[in-house]
Amino acid sequence: MKIKVLVAEDERLAREELVYGLKQEEDLILCPSAENGRQLMELYKQYEPHVVFLDVEMPVLSGMEAAKQLLDESTRLGKPQPLFVFITAYDEYAVEAFGIEAVDYLLKPYGNARLKEAINRIRKRMAHPPVRTSTKLLVEDGEKVIVLKPEEICFASRMDRMIEIHTKTECVQTKMTLQELEEKLNGYPFFKPHRSYLVNLDYIHEIVPWFNGAYNLILKERSDVKIPVSRKAAKTLFRRLQRG
Repeated sequence: MKIKVLVAEDERLAREELVYGLKQEEDLILCPSAENGRQLMELYKQYEPHVVFLDVEMPVLSGMEAAKQLLDESTRLGKPQPLFVFITAYDEYAVEAFGIEAVDYLLKPYGNARLKEAINRIRKRMAHPPVRTSTKLLVEDGEKVIVLKPEEICFASRMDRMIEIHTKTECVQTKMTLQELEEKLNGYPFFKPHRSYLVNLDYIHEIVPWFNGAYNLILKERSDVKIPVSRKAAKTLFRRLQRG
């Protein structure tokens, strides 16, 4: 099959070199290239490529943020999700890249052999899409990377410049923001009842009135914890729970 590819790279020479390398492959169809994340979003909507090669650090909108938005948009519209190959001069983004199931991660400077390896990985993924039984969430905790199952997360709370992710058996601290965690858990039954909390709706046991239209949540397995629900969020929470 023919594979539509879009390149997003803000450095002109790097962009032209990558496009040239991709054009040597007969089964790849090149879409117009983007010079920043915002252009990538616009071109993606127009051409709907199967694969996006994108630089992690680009002006206007970073490659990582653009990839997350494209995944969210695909999920919302029920369309096939694009495959991503991230390109960067730094290896510090590798964990985050593979956290959104990137096909590959090219470190600059890379040669033709390394590019061909990435292309072959794309071909294999296109020919044999993985069957996802349970998505894993990769969380950096200091120098470690913790692997969590989203359905086992009870709640998360913001603590100064970090967040704490609580399961039934452990608490993981990470520098990830609450908004980033919420984006990673898109598609799972999580709700933000308060600006400092994110809760798994499946773990709610009781909703207790507090004051001025606000509430507290009591969780299954964690009855020692009371999670505040703002008056503004309460109506939305009740609608979510009634929908099941």
